[in-house]
Amino acid sequence: MIRRRPGPDQPARTLRWGTQLDVQPIGAFGHGEEITEAAVASYVAKYATKAAETTGTVDRRIGNKEALALLGVPDHPARLIAACLDLHALYPDRRLRDWAHMLGFRGHFSTKSRQYSTTLGALRQTRADYRAAQQREALGLPDPEDNPEATTLTLAHWTYAGHGHTPGESWLAANIHRDIQHNREIAREVRPDLDAHETAGEW
Repeated sequence: MIRRRPGPDQPARTLRWGTQLDVQPIGAFGHGEEITEAAVASYVAKYATKAAETTGTVDRRIGNKEALALLGVPDHPARLIAACLDLHALYPDRRLRDWAHMLGFRGHFSTKSRQYSTTLGALRQTRADYRAAQQREALGLPDPEDNPEATTLTLAHWTYAGHGHTPGESWLAANIHRDIQHNREIAREVRPDLDAHETAGEW
């Protein structure tokens, strides 16, 4: 449930989730196969890569309603965009005009809310803690929570890996340079009126 503060000429509003649910199992290929990690990843990726442009809007900002007709935005997304433009003056902190082309949404597709769920930072920390516990178990290290005075020292060092081309790359680069120089010389012989930068651009 979200409570929206009142605007200058608008009453406060309360927004709630609906009572209808449509829960369906995720099949590997949509035919009731066993749920797999790949199937779940594909399902999430399908919606994570969707953008507002799939509704018929555009991928850049729309400054006014007149632009909707010029850009050929379909009727339904055009009405949503127009609503964002109309409501911008009432709720300037939401920056609805700036994000009208995104139908008013300016967050990441998986943005979380502290009031509703959790946060991406909390999820990242949970994953980091889990991986750290796995690593400690694999290395036989104690859990810091069992011994607050215990510390883990991480050692890292840099190793020089080399520089420049390999012998094969040096040979290839030298041959390319020789061919370019040869082509330029031929171009100057054929067309003496061409200067150096013209021959470099044409050959």
